[in-house]
This record gives sequence, C-alpha cells and structure tokens, in this order.
Amino acid sequence: MDQQNSVLVEHENTHEVVTEQTFHTQCPFCSMQCKLKLVEQSSGAETKNKVTGQKNPCSEGRMCIKGMYAHQHVFSKERLKYPLLKVNGEFVRISWEDALCQIKQHFTDIQKVDGNHGIAVYGSASLTNEEAYLLGKFARVALKTKYIDYNGRYCMSAAATAAKLTFGIDRGFTNSLDEIPFAECIILAGTNLAECQPTIMPYFIKAQKNGASIIVIDPRETPTTKMADLHIKLKPGTDAALANGLLKVILEEGFVDEGFIKNRVNGFDEVKEYISAIEMREIEKMTGVAGEEIRKAALIFGKAKTGMILTARGVEQQTDGTMGVCGYLNILLSTGKIGKPFCGFGAITGQSNGQGAREHGQKADQLPGYRSIENEEHRRYIADVWGIDKDELPGKGVSAFEIFERIDAGEITGLFLMCSNPIVSSPNAQFVTEAIKKLRFFVAVDLFISETARMADLILPSSSYLEDEGTLTNLEGRVTLREATYPCPEEVKHDWEIICEIARALGKGEYFPFSSPEEIFNELRVASRGGQSDYYGITYDRIRTTGGILWPCPDLVHAGTKRLFETRFAHEDGRAKMIIVPNHQNVPKEQPNFEYPIFLTTGRVLAHYLTGVQTRKSPSLVARNGEAFMEIHPETAMKYNLPDKALVKISSKNGSIIVRSRYTNGIRKDTVFVPFHWADTQNVNLLVSSELDPFCKMPGFKMTAVNVRPPVGNTSI
Repeated sequence: MDQQNSVLVEHENTHEVVTEQTFHTQCPFCSMQCKLKLVEQSSGAETKNKVTGQKNPCSEGRMCIKGMYAHQHVFSKERLKYPLLKVNGEFVRISWEDALCQIKQHFTDIQKVDGNHGIAVYGSASLTNEEAYLLGKFARVALKTKYIDYNGRYCMSAAATAAKLTFGIDRGFTNSLDEIPFAECIILAGTNLAECQPTIMPYFIKAQKNGASIIVIDPRETPTTKMADLHIKLKPGTDAALANGLLKVILEEGFVDEGFIKNRVNGFDEVKEYISAIEMREIEKMTGVAGEEIRKAALIFGKAKTGMILTARGVEQQTDGTMGVCGYLNILLSTGKIGKPFCGFGAITGQSNGQGAREHGQKADQLPGYRSIENEEHRRYIADVWGIDKDELPGKGVSAFEIFERIDAGEITGLFLMCSNPIVSSPNAQFVTEAIKKLRFFVAVDLFISETARMADLILPSSSYLEDEGTLTNLEGRVTLREATYPCPEEVKHDWEIICEIARALGKGEYFPFSSPEEIFNELRVASRGGQSDYYGITYDRIRTTGGILWPCPDLVHAGTKRLFETRFAHEDGRAKMIIVPNHQNVPKEQPNFEYPIFLTTGRVLAHYLTGVQTRKSPSLVARNGEAFMEIHPETAMKYNLPDKALVKISSKNGSIIVRSRYTNGIRKDTVFVPFHWADTQNVNLLVSSELDPFCKMPGFKMTAVNVRPPVGNTSI
C-alpha cells in the first residue's frame, strides 16, 4: 500500500512539517522488472527522493543504477505534460479535445483515400500487457488496419521464431531463474548480463560457487566475460557456425542422449548427417576460433549432467539470428538438456515487457494468447471475444522495418506511434527518417519529444512507470503487477486511456469501455484462454499474493508452469524438431572488404537503456556516460592513426557517425564496438544495413562492415 505521513521534525529551533509519501512500483527498464519503493519527502519547496529495492521472486530485492535513478527522468523539466500540435513547423499546446478531433479528421481522410491499411500502428515492448493487448485490438478493430508491429521486433524475434520452430512455443525461459544455481554448465551466448541485466548476476555467482562451469561467447571482453571459466571471442556474425562446431564435437564424442532423441525429438538424423559433412577447419576459418577451443567448450557442456544455454542480442540481432539460436537449441536437444531439472533454454529479454508485449497482439502475425492471425479457428475465437465477425479482422501485416518501407513507397500515409523511437532504433536510420517525412499525418505518444516524436504532427503525453499501473511479463514468463499510483502531472494520460479515447473519437467506443487496467486485464485473460500463453488463471489478486505467476496458467487453482516440456513439446505430435543450420547460406551478405575492412558490433552500457530517451534525462546516469564511444584494440587504432580518446569517424556504405575512441585490449583486432543509446550524429544505427533475417525479419545490428578514420580537424582530448 502507498502511504502518506506527516512527520514533525525539529530543526534549528524551528518546527518543520515534513510530508513523506511512499510509492511502490517496478523498474521500467530491463526484463528483470525489479520491484522498487520510492520514498518522497517534501518540506516547503524542497523534495527529496529515495529509492530502495523490494523483495520479489525474480531479483530478490536487488536493483541496479538505472532503477535507482529512473525517477529522475519522471521529474525532468523536459517531460511532456499536454498535447502538442505542429503548426508552421513549431509545436503549440492544444487541448485533448482538439487533439482527438485532429486524429479523427486526419485518420478518416487518409482511410477514405488510401483504405484502412493506409494507417500503420507501431508499438512498444515497454507497454504493459494491458496496453499492448489494447493497442493490437485498436489497430484491428478501431482502425481495421493490418499494419501493426512493434520495437520488440528488433529485440527477441529471432529467439522467438527459433523456439517456435524447435519447441512449438516461445517463452523466454523454459524453466525458472531459481534453477540456474544448480546447473553444472551454463553457456551465455551473445549476452552481457552484467551491464544489461545486472540483478540477474547473483544466480550465476551461486552456480559457480556450486561448481558450475560458465562459458561466455562474445567478440568482446565485458564485465560478464570476467566471470567466465572459458571466453570464446568469435568473429561477429558467426554464431550459427560456432554452434555447428560445438554440436559436431558433441556428436563425435558420443555425448548424445539417445533415449531422449528417440522418444522426444524429430530431425536428429538429418542434422547429424549435415554436421558430419562439415570440416572443423571450415568452422575455424569462419568464426576465427581455434578448433581446440571449440572442442574444449563442447566437452565441458557435453560431459555435464545438467546444463543451460542462454542467448541474447549478440546471437539474435543477426541476419541469420533465427538459425543461430536454432543451432544452440540443437545442442540442448542432442544432449537431452531440456524439460528436466536444472536444464533448459533462456532467451534473455531486453525490454521490460519484451515477453508479454509480443504475446497479445502487437506483432504483425499474432493475436492475443500467442494465437496466429492466419489460423481461422484462432481468428474466430478472438473475434468472438471482441464482439466482431472474424471476417472483419484484417490479415497479416509486415515487420517493423518493413512498415517504413511501405511508408517510403506511399502505401502507408498515416502512422500512430506509441512509446518508441524508431529513428534511432531502426537499421538504416536515415532511410527511416526520410520515409517518415513522407507521411500525411503522424501521431506520436511519448514521455518526451524524442528524436522520432519531433517529426510528428501531433504528440500526446503519456504516463511513466511511477504512474501507470498494469501487468508485465518478465524474462522467465512470470506475470507481475506494477502498482503505480503516483499522480500524473497536468494533462498527462495513461497509454490505455489514450487508446480508449481515440477509439471513442473514431466511433468505436463500444469496443473500448474500460475504466481501469484491471478491467482490460480481465478481458485479456479471456482472450488468452486456451492459447499458448494462457493467462486465464492469473488475476491481480493472485499476483499480489504470489509476487508473480509463470504462464501458462489455465485456471484459478493452477499454480503456474515453472518448467516447460517435462513430458511433451508444443508441436502437435508432442516432439521437438531439430533444424539443419546451414553454414554458408546464413552468413551475412555484408562482409569486411578493402573499403570497409572492420567488423562493427553494437550493444549497451550499464547506465543507459535502448535509445536513451529516458536515461539521457537522468543526470546521475548521464554523468556516468555522457556520449557514445568506440572501443578499438590499440594495435588496430595505430594501424589507422587513431589516438585514444580522440574523435573518430566511422563509416559504412549506409552512412557515417562521429564518436570518441576508447582503447581496449579486450576486443578482437578486426572488430570495433559502439553502444546504441545516442542519437543524431552519434546514432550507430545510421551505419546498419536494411538486410533482414528471412525468418523473423530481424536486422543485422551486430555485424556491419565499416572503416574508421579521424574526422577533419580531429584533435586528441
């Protein structure tokens, strides 16, 4: 419960009344979703805030510096507090009534000319489950457009697609976090947990104390690799080949669980035949990793009685990301390390609600409950829940980046953007900028005037994590409840309220009658019932009692599902499916060459989150990292005459940026690293190509061919 107390404090012979208020919430950043308590003390004109972590099943009361200082962006003077309409190139304040009239007029005009699909909806994995669900319903019922996708497409789509292909279902973890300390071997592939999800680290520290071997696969040395028993420093973009190499050793050394394969897996013989034909020297050449090192890692994992493999963006944000993850899942299946205690797969979700936000209708091909929009039975069920005819539901749309390609082609002329910053987060970012300029009407919903929102015709102010109540689903698949009762400033509204009000303005109010997040969640529960991500047995009261429930949870007496696949997989025949991962077809088309001889890879730093729209408004976080930088090996830097701490121009065939160099011996000599939290001339995604994974449409953020040079007039600082 949130509390307010008045406390009498004696201070220099005066009596001063200090008002103290307590607000419970969850961190808005990573998928650990740490529980937080904000204590606000007010005395006269002065207000002080203190944040502490609160006990919960996932982070157990821990928090990192991002959570500690998240409230600073909420109280930023740059916070949006009322609707803004662009008039003659400048934003002017208007009323909510006028804002809704603008939307009604422009969206109606666009659809009269360009049809229902003339408008696209672009969502966010930072939305609550209720808001993600409502946004999908809004697109398909209020706007009747097929074009909806979200920024999570750039996050976990490769892992989600691979899990669906292999297991038949996608949940972030196939087991729960509390099993990690008891696994004998853990592979962390392409994940820098110590900076991206710091509060998860004690699970791995406990595992090491229990004797576990930890193998980290990453082109860079990071705070995460420092705890590794073995660090494999592969070339960027070669994870699929490395996974094949590990599997080859496992097969040749006889670490296959024959009984598990026989009873529970399809496709093993075909994969074995393919892997047997690959030469290890071919894998060595592709990955830049010695065969003995690959062998060592495979033997450690193969000999372990229990083991887990966790992947993240380093593997997934590739144009062969789906196949890369499938390669690691092949290893798990071959050794039988899935569906058993202390064994399993984990896709480390990036955004706070990266799991839940894709389960209930924001993805182009999905309906609530992880149902398929192309399945007639699924369409019928959701149409009945929504009170419409199934034939009124539009079909499958396109992925996030492909939406901007449709905008550029003139097929989409209106855009409704909610809590995302695609000008910074998208590949080929300059192309996205130019596409957005072609829109006839663009509405953005955000906390701030982000780099993308500043291009909008209309901006609507949304609420923050301190103010917006709702459920979120963490990296395990645990549904949690964010209690958020801090009052919204001035004319700010919750995202769910904004969606409902626009729907009413468009004449669809009967489908959006909600007056609270809990009402929306109760409809979501019904919509998800019987689907793969079944939330029907989860209620606000049950979450408050338990601290969170792992889906699927089909009824009100079900305790939730801590471990998937104990007896069967989610394919119709109950068996998993191993997938052949080709070594050559999946190599990114863009490789280093004479003009662009260096690999560029990207990632996060501890103090910032995604495109930095929120964290760059927190002074305490900006003080830790105020600008982008380029990590480069000193020998590589000397080759290109680049001093340490000097401004550097990085160019690819798509564009160029200027950042500051940072020497490190902890990166491959053929690779540089730039974090992606900054915009404009420091936006690293200006360099990334438009090439997409053919299965999940993930861009190849983690491997771009670049050159590095001093910019004109550069001096060392």
